[in-house]
Amino acid sequence: MTRILFICAAGPTVGGGHVMRSLTLARALEARGATCAFRTTPDVAKVLDAFAVGMARAKTDDDVDALVFDSYALAADDHRAIAKGRPSLVIDDLADRPLAADIVLDSGPARRAEDYAGLVPPDARLLLGPAFAPVRPAFAALRDEALARRARKGPVRRILVSLGLTDVGGITERVARLLRPLAGEAKLDLVLGGGAPSLPALWALAAEDPRLELHVDTQHMPQLALEADLAIGAGGSTTWERCVLALPTLTLLLADNQVAAARALEAAGVSPCLDVHAPDFETAFVRQVEALVASPDRRAALSTASATVCDGLGADRAAEAFLATL
Repeated sequence: MTRILFICAAGPTVGGGHVMRSLTLARALEARGATCAFRTTPDVAKVLDAFAVGMARAKTDDDVDALVFDSYALAADDHRAIAKGRPSLVIDDLADRPLAADIVLDSGPARRAEDYAGLVPPDARLLLGPAFAPVRPAFAALRDEALARRARKGPVRRILVSLGLTDVGGITERVARLLRPLAGEAKLDLVLGGGAPSLPALWALAAEDPRLELHVDTQHMPQLALEADLAIGAGGSTTWERCVLALPTLTLLLADNQVAAARALEAAGVSPCLDVHAPDFETAFVRQVEALVASPDRRAALSTASATVCDGLGADRAAEAFLATL
């Protein structure tokens, strides 16, 4: 039985996305007979406690056959020092530093092999593009139902706001306050983690506005995405979940590492995006949301484009490729 250790980043500024996408890959590997464990820091443990209580945890990298790295803070020297010659896979989005791995997985829509020239070993295999994006199987299982639902071009009755478990800078509260006068009778589903700074203010808002429903450390994201008619979402790994379910989305850029992929999708007509740090963000946000709510055809066009991005089977493809190297 192949034993695989995952080493991921997590934290208030990093978020939980690295752990979540690694969990998806770990489950795909376990479905194929591997045994997976995560090396835990307190921040990684918080994500596992919320979403994968039963996932094995390890304090060392001993007694494993292979490793998966998902941390922008680690580069080639770190990979080599930890792997000690064992096979490894690196999940990356940046192509900005040397990596030492047998496989590099980068699901960026505009990523090309040339971007990693000189940064990876000559014999490293590159798994590039959204076809390899690790998306939880529950999303792919709802894809046909979602496509049928989008085809009906219904009005906006539910808006999903999903801006990261860690809610960097209290962005969820800021967006909720902007949305309230724009949403009409639509329900606002607000998704965030148990330690999110927006939570106290949002509980107070929800007490006075029945349209707001908070989903804290929810296990039901696939169903929430299916039932939504419009999303306000962060750039990052949840992008692929929304694409699988053809959910029309206004993407908000919260971190520099999200920009390249989000802008590429915007250029392809998949999702408009806004930088939350731009001085005119709030004005642009109101304008975009008003236009999206008012236009079923615009939402349908975004939905059609997003459905072509990925099918949700990327974790299976990546798992099979990795196991084939062992």
